[in-house]
Amino acid sequence: MHLADSFLVHYLNRFDKYCFHVILHGKTYTVGEGKPVFQVTIHQDIPKKELLASTSLALGEAYMRKDITVDGDLFTVLKCLLEQTSQFSLDKNALGNILYTPESKAKQKVQVSSHYDLGNDFYKSWLDPSMSYSCAYFKHADDTLEQAQYNKVHYILDKLHLERGMSLLDIGCGWGYLLLEAAQKYGVKGYGCTLSKEQWKKGQERIQKLGLEGQVQIDLLDYRDLSESERKYDRIVSVGMIEHVGRSNYPLYMEKVDHLLVDGGVFMLHYISGHDEEIGNPWMRKYIFPGGTLPSLREIINLAYDYDFQVLDVESLRRHYYKTLHCWYQNFEKVRDMIIEDKGEEFVRMWELYLCGCAASFYIGSIDVHEILMTKGTNNQLPMIRWY
Repeated sequence: MHLADSFLVHYLNRFDKYCFHVILHGKTYTVGEGKPVFQVTIHQDIPKKELLASTSLALGEAYMRKDITVDGDLFTVLKCLLEQTSQFSLDKNALGNILYTPESKAKQKVQVSSHYDLGNDFYKSWLDPSMSYSCAYFKHADDTLEQAQYNKVHYILDKLHLERGMSLLDIGCGWGYLLLEAAQKYGVKGYGCTLSKEQWKKGQERIQKLGLEGQVQIDLLDYRDLSESERKYDRIVSVGMIEHVGRSNYPLYMEKVDHLLVDGGVFMLHYISGHDEEIGNPWMRKYIFPGGTLPSLREIINLAYDYDFQVLDVESLRRHYYKTLHCWYQNFEKVRDMIIEDKGEEFVRMWELYLCGCAASFYIGSIDVHEILMTKGTNNQLPMIRWY
């Protein structure tokens, strides 16, 4: 056995919770005990230095390049490995440029654009028709993705207790689906902001198509610039956006919401949460969400009370996000060849890794998604009913 082979096989043996085969230079090695769950073939050596700097980055990049291929279900492979992240290597000093990025307006605009401006046609090809790119809500086991995304939006709108004539701000509104539904069903006046030019463009088209120009407005704007307006809102919602804010900006973010919300107003925060306050996965930060950081639930709850918000309800939708990602992955695989023609196979393998990896992370509970409902100060006029 080559010295490099010896190290690599020895390194992979730390992931022995599940049995699998490793094929390296024509030889088959077995990791763990029992019946193999999957098989990994290593076509090109993975440098020791890279593995020790970051397991996720070294293995992820090798998979993208096809230096590694797997025989077996990708979700299962990733679930087995991600259950053992305590065995992952991470040298924070070696990855400082990935793990510790500036959280300025200029930098975050570039980071957001790198993900959300991949093209509306790209996202349209595998999202549901509403182009909702966040956790769906499956009321019934047989709900389609489209139905579940409709459920999610109206679940949030119900929690907000909207009334006709109210004003609603959506911070990080995406392609505008929630605002459009709120305007049509509840007769509210909606305002949204996004940093994605592609999302803003699609949002304008949707507003015009529905004839809602006087009722819904979406601007290409950083949330930090919202307070320059004199507007106050009866309700504020933010879905899957605070993950891009950055830990140093959490107090500023909550301060903005506090400033923009009327006394007694309702704020709904829907976001992916981490279990701790550690820096996230290096591979994800480099290739999928540059600068992305997952707030823990305790961080957000602490901040809420720092700014005199009263928390009414906290709900985990973790299993719903696993199922959402499973649906996205299935849709993505249906248009795989088309996306390869447009963006190349390495891009497609990267996105397959992202979608399956996130699905596995939600499935095993290493990350969560929470909806937190709160009011600015007390509000004793809200209906004393539950919505689920």
